[in-house]
Amino acid sequence: MLDWINILSNWAIPVMIAFIPLYASFKKVPVYESFVDGAKDGFSTAIGIIPHLVGMMVAISVFRASGALEFFTGWLSPLLARLSVPSEVLPLGILRPLTGTGSLAFTTDLIKTYGPDSMIGRIASTIQGSTDTTLYVLTVYFGAVGIRNGRYALKVGLFSDIVGFIAAIAVCLLLFG
Repeated sequence: MLDWINILSNWAIPVMIAFIPLYASFKKVPVYESFVDGAKDGFSTAIGIIPHLVGMMVAISVFRASGALEFFTGWLSPLLARLSVPSEVLPLGILRPLTGTGSLAFTTDLIKTYGPDSMIGRIASTIQGSTDTTLYVLTVYFGAVGIRNGRYALKVGLFSDIVGFIAAIAVCLLLFG
């Protein structure tokens, strides 16, 4: 069964890449022209989101450099210790909604320090896969399409990140603890 899944995953993207242009040409869609038009739109979208990206990166840098991350970690560590949750993963839970690259770097550091098969490595990996970069997504995508009032999306996104963080820890403690 595992061999079949590996074969399927190895061939899925090449088959899709070949199928889409073939199907489009069968439907008489000008494939190359459509691609170029999409690339033009993508370029203007990329230019439009640069100010939002810069603002988000500055905010993340200020958050980390100000000591706010360490403050929150120190404040919540006693509670986590009583719940048998390693406090080393808490900064990941705070960083993950802010930045994908920063949280991935933090996860990589945790795995290098404690090992991929340690409880901390497993929890960090599960958090990385169970949560999203909510503030980044809202900033970039809402900024790209001009949405100014995203407060409900922010509440739901952050709530889902908290649920994902707690669920990742609970599942790892249940399965590996």
